[in-house]
Amino acid sequence: MITFSSDRYSKLSYDARDTPATITENRTKIKKQYGLTHILSARQVHGDAIFIADEPLQEDLKIDGYDALTTNLPAVGLLIQQADCQAITLYDSEHQAIAAIHSGWRGSVLNITGKTVQSMSDSYGSSPTHLQASISPSLGPCCAEFVNHELELPVAFLPFQVTKNHFDFWRITEMQLLGAGLQKQNISTAKICTSCSKDYYSYRRACRNGDGITGRGATIIAL
Repeated sequence: MITFSSDRYSKLSYDARDTPATITENRTKIKKQYGLTHILSARQVHGDAIFIADEPLQEDLKIDGYDALTTNLPAVGLLIQQADCQAITLYDSEHQAIAAIHSGWRGSVLNITGKTVQSMSDSYGSSPTHLQASISPSLGPCCAEFVNHELELPVAFLPFQVTKNHFDFWRITEMQLLGAGLQKQNISTAKICTSCSKDYYSYRRACRNGDGITGRGATIIAL
């Protein structure tokens, strides 16, 4: 997994008011540096739709309305854009397949992570016990405040409430990965809060300090 923050590659999202020409240039640089033929990305909608890329790409592709991407095609970078949400990557070394998941609190409620594990099992024969998972820098329990959590979050999330109205979504995702059959030793969590660290874009921080407008970081996984 490669996570880009506020550096020369930070302008990667066509949905964050960045200049399209700059975004295209930066994506081209990434492809060249990491030996990728194409980049597959999505207009993420905080849902649980999973896109399976099983046909060779003829060009970079952005699909509409998906929050998880999977493929077994080599040299295709699966790109997730985030500004506090989690980017979760999955790698099946046995069947050479990968997934990239965008999961904010709505994605956690929908358990998009567990559904993607099941999709990889159905599509590639992936055994959850062989999957390796990484959770990107994202909103930490220090800043994940949900004052309306009784309406927004399921009762199953209550054990992960660390202080009043604050929840540990890193542990919630770990719980969902374990519930999907992954081994604890195969789950890696960055444990960096994007809202606290100025090295990353953060919607929460942008709301605290201004109008909520911010860029997007990017996480890429490829075979």
